[in-house]
Amino acid sequence: MTDFLTNPVLKDFFTSLMAGDLNLMTGFVWFLVATALSMIGGAIGGILLAKEYLGYELAALLGGFFGPAGVIPGIILGLIVLNALKNF
Repeated sequence: MTDFLTNPVLKDFFTSLMAGDLNLMTGFVWFLVATALSMIGGAIGGILLAKEYLGYELAALLGGFFGPAGVIPGIILGLIVLNALKNF
């Protein structure tokens, strides 16, 4: 564990992640976090909308799969805009 915390590459990565710097690696991590949250939101939305017709499990499964379909382009566009605004 101490090697994990003293590794200079990981230390720089976590420092830039906590500082809010946006580079390729931190952007990828935020992309994964946003995708996971959209899957959870899609599953909850699927349950709320279609639990009576499809059942809880199938509604959550379909919501979890279709939730990120609309969010991923927004995430990519948001990261591009944030990266462009950083340069001003």
